[in-house]
Formats: sequence, structure tokens, C-alpha cells
Amino acid sequence: MTPEWIWLAFLFAFGACVGSFLNVVIYRLPKDKSIIWPPSSCPRCQMRIAFYDNIPLISWFVLRGRCRNCRTPISPRYVLIELVTAVLFVGIYLWFFMWECRRTELEGTDSISRFFFSGGWLIYLNIMVLTAAFLAASAIDLELWLIPLSLCWLVTAVGMLTSCFAPWILHFTQDHTVVLFPHVSPKWAAISSGAAIGLMIALAGLKKGWIKGSYDCPEQPSQNTEVGDKCNPDVKEPEFEDRKEIFKEILFLMPVIAGALIGYFLMKNEGLLERWSNFTQLPTISGLTSSLTGYLAGCAVVWATRIFGTLLFGKEAMGLGDVHLMGAAGAVIGPGWVVLAFFIAPFFGLTWALYQFFAKKTHQIPYGPFLSLAVLTVILFQDQIYAYLTVFYGI
Repeated sequence: MTPEWIWLAFLFAFGACVGSFLNVVIYRLPKDKSIIWPPSSCPRCQMRIAFYDNIPLISWFVLRGRCRNCRTPISPRYVLIELVTAVLFVGIYLWFFMWECRRTELEGTDSISRFFFSGGWLIYLNIMVLTAAFLAASAIDLELWLIPLSLCWLVTAVGMLTSCFAPWILHFTQDHTVVLFPHVSPKWAAISSGAAIGLMIALAGLKKGWIKGSYDCPEQPSQNTEVGDKCNPDVKEPEFEDRKEIFKEILFLMPVIAGALIGYFLMKNEGLLERWSNFTQLPTISGLTSSLTGYLAGCAVVWATRIFGTLLFGKEAMGLGDVHLMGAAGAVIGPGWVVLAFFIAPFFGLTWALYQFFAKKTHQIPYGPFLSLAVLTVILFQDQIYAYLTVFYGI
């Protein structure tokens, strides 16, 4: 058996490498450049970076934060992202499998056996994909006020796939009671399935031109991003009537709402409910519909806030990138927890606002990083939050 300190050292090094890759993602993805090719080079002199100058956490200090060829300063953000990612890779492993601050009840007498032989790696994969993607999305959002949708889609896909395969891979103790992946009742599965069908109809209508998109611009940015500035930043932004634009989004959501209502009323029929319940008891189907419900709940809570906030104040409230971000989170942590994370996020925002007030600063930041912090908080402290809600609210 591999000594745990060797495994932790490997996770730290691997996390630093992932952080190095995230730096590439953060720099290239908003520019619609390939994150694979060409190899990294200095943005100023275009000199290709040699492998020995691209060692995570080491090369930046060896080079004293400057390009070897032209001596252009290299932002400390690069080494910071690598360090934060490495710490997260080790910290989350310790939290779940060694310290067991978040209960898993997986079989095994030590962290390594629970990780490798009881399916803990699937839990870890699920969380680390979300954490790494949200870290990159937050860094991009902080700099450019946009959230790349491709990162959200990656998290959503991984969340749904792991939920499907989890029942076949995880090995629990006999008396396990924890819920590590999304789980909903057959009725909620029917509602979300109907909403998903409605969403496909709405997307088809948008593509065919039957439904008009909101904030349409003559020159759109790359399709894999949701931009804080509504149009291409290189083109003068046209004027929009925000309330009028938000009504286009309400029209887009009508098939989704109709599908959800149809699913709800179909479950009023006891015969249909029984057959649907038997179908959704299949492990893979249960995992898929539960993750889908989480995705739609995450999208819904942010989109509802966006719609009502815009109608109330006459100014665009929140961005569609935040909708996709919380949808991705919901696919991983489930509907109830993603809604809770959304209501936790303002406390992080309030902390930042207080810091600005006392430091007499006026710099504003987008909301994506606060949402990401709230999701990570729910993931890490889910057991403690659940215990608190049970004691004080009888949930």
C-alpha cells in the first residue's frame, strides 16, 4: 500500500499541474483560442516557453517573475492559481477521505482504500472538476466580466455522468445514510423531465427564429462565452430596453414552464405515477433525472432573480453566465443544495462590500466568484449545515 504522504505529495504536484493548465484556460478561452495548441509562449516576444521554464510553482520563482528572453514581467496570478489549485486538490482529499469532515461511509479502513477500492475517486472526480472549472471561471469573470459557457457545460456533463454511474461504483457500509450525489423523488423527476423537454422545444424555436433571443447584437462574441458586456467589447454597445429584452426571455421559458406543469399534473394519475416510479427506481435513470433536476433548479433560481430584478429595477439584473454556472453546480450537488448555495452567496458579497466600505475602495467585482465560493462552502460543510437545519428547523 502506498504511504499516504507519498499520495498526498502526488496530489499536490498533480493539482499544481492542473493549475498550470487552468492558467492556459483563463488566458485563451475568452479569446476563443485553442487550449491545446500551440504550446505556451510569451505574449510579448512570442518566444516559446521551454519545459524547464514551465514547471508549476517553481519556474516563476526561478525566473523571478519575468520572461527569460525579453524580461517582461509575468503576473503573480499564474503561480497563485497553481498554488490554490494544488492546495484544493490536497485539502478536499483530506477533508473527505482522511479527516472525514464530510461523511462518505465508504467501505475501507483507511483513506486510500476508501478512495481507490470503494469508489471514492468518483466523488473526488466530481468535486474537483467543479472546483477547478469554477476557479477558472471566477478568474475570468474577475478580469473580463464573462463566464465561459464551455466550463459550465463540462461541469454539467461530468455531474450527470457521475450521477448515472455512482450506484454501480460506490461501495458503502451496510448502514450508510449519506447522500453524496443528487437524489429526488419520482414526482420531481417527472417535473424536471417535462421541463427538459420544454427546454429542447424552446431551443429549437430559438434556432428556427420562432423565438427571438434577448440582447441580440450585430456582432456577437464567441458562442462559448456569456459576456458581462452584452455585445462584443470591441464594438460600441447598442442601447437596450432591459424590460423589453427580459420579456423575450420569459417567452423563451414558457415551453419550459409548460413542460414542468405537464409533468406535475401527469403524476396526479396514480397509474402513471406507479409506472414512472418503477422506471425512475432504476439506478442510472434515478441518477440522471436527479442531476437533471439539480441543473434546472440551479438555472431557475438565478434566472428568476434575473427576471424579477430586471422587471423591478428596469436594469439587467445578474447575467446569463451566472444562470449556467449555478445550473452546472446543481447537476453536481442537487436541487436543494444549489438553491441554498444561491442564498449563501450574498453573505460573501456583503463581506466584500464591508471591506470596500472600510478600505474606502469602490472597485466592484462580478457575482460569479461569490456563487462559486457559496457552492464550495455547501460541498465542504453539507453535513454541518444539514445538522443545523435539522435541529433548528426540523427538516
